[in-house]
Amino acid sequence: MQAKVAANEKTRNSINNAFASNFAKSMFLSVSGLIILSFIGTRMFTHVDLNLYGYMVGTIVFISGFFYRFIAWGERPPTKIFIKKGIKLLFRKSTPKTSVEHLATHKFIWNRGIYRWTQHFLIGWGCILSCFVTFPLVFGWMYFTMGDNGYYTVVGMGMNLMTVKADGIIAFFFYNALNFTAIMVISGVCMAMYRRMKNMQARAEQKFVYDFLPLYLLLFVSITGLALTFMNVFLHGAGQPVMSLIHQYSVIVTLIYLPFGKLAHIPFRPLSVFAKNYREHYQEQAPFKCKVCGDTYVSTEQTQDVVGVLSVNDISFQTKEGHQLAEMCLPCRRKYRIAQFSGIQTHEIKYKEANQNAKG
Repeated sequence: MQAKVAANEKTRNSINNAFASNFAKSMFLSVSGLIILSFIGTRMFTHVDLNLYGYMVGTIVFISGFFYRFIAWGERPPTKIFIKKGIKLLFRKSTPKTSVEHLATHKFIWNRGIYRWTQHFLIGWGCILSCFVTFPLVFGWMYFTMGDNGYYTVVGMGMNLMTVKADGIIAFFFYNALNFTAIMVISGVCMAMYRRMKNMQARAEQKFVYDFLPLYLLLFVSITGLALTFMNVFLHGAGQPVMSLIHQYSVIVTLIYLPFGKLAHIPFRPLSVFAKNYREHYQEQAPFKCKVCGDTYVSTEQTQDVVGVLSVNDISFQTKEGHQLAEMCLPCRRKYRIAQFSGIQTHEIKYKEANQNAKG
C-alpha cells in the first residue's frame, strides 16, 4: 500500500516538475483541452470561422488572467482550507438546493430587495447565456450548415444534432439569442447605474474604475451587438464591417479586463457553494458560542481554522481574558475594540447591537 502511494506521489511530482509553475500547468492543460475540443467539434478543423479569430484570442487571454488570479487567490492559507473542505462536502444532500439558489435563482440577493435582485438576475444571466452561445461558436463546438431545401442543420461537437426550418420559430431564437441576452444586460445595467446614482449609500461607496467601468463595458458590448443586427436588418448591411470590428474589440477588451475587476465574481461564483456547505456542515456538527455573550455565531471548526490560519502567519489576537478575538461574535468584537480606547471593560457594555439588514 505504501509503495503504491509513493508511486502515485512520484508520478504527480514528475508531472508538476514538467512545468515552471501551477499557472503554466493550468494554462497548458486548458489551451490543450480547447484545441482538442475544437479539433473534434470542427471535424478536424474543416469548419473554422476565421471571422471569430479575435474572440478566440480574447478568450485565451481571459483564461490566462482567470488562472493567474485564481491561483494567486487559491494559494492563500484560508482559501486552501475552505476549497479543500468544500470539495469533501460537495456531495451533501443540500448541495443541489444551494447550487440552484446561488447560481440560478440568485436567492441570496432577494433579501436585499426585489429591485437589486432583478438587476443582478438580468446582468448575471444575460452574461452567462451570452457565453453559452458565443464560446461554442468561437471554438467551433457548434455551427450551422444549410442545404438547398431551406433547412439548417445544427452541428454540435461534429455531430448533426437537429434540422430546423430556416424561417421557423426555432431558427428565429437561434439567430436572435445574443440580441435577447443583450437586452437583458442593457436593462440590468441601466437599473444598476440608476441605483448607483440615486441611492445615497451606493453613491458614498462607489468608485468609477471598480463600480462604473464594468457597467460601461457591458453596456457598450451589448449596444454594439444590437447595432450589428440593426444594420443587417434595416440598413441592408451598410456600416456592418466597421461596427463588427468595434464590437469585436469591445468584447476582447472586456474579456481581458474581466478577471481583474469586479466582474471576476461571475466565474468565481460557483465557489460560494463550497463556502455555504462549509459553514452549514460544521455549524450542524459543533456550533461555537461566543466567549463573551454566549451566543452561537459560527462553528467550532471555523473558529479553529481562523485561529490556525492566523498562527501560520505569526498573527495572534489574544485578549487579556485569555481567548482569541476570533472566539468572539462580531458585536462583541466591536465592543472589545471600543473598550481598548474607552477603558471600559467589554463585559460592562450592556448594549448589543442588532445586525443590519441591508436593503435598497
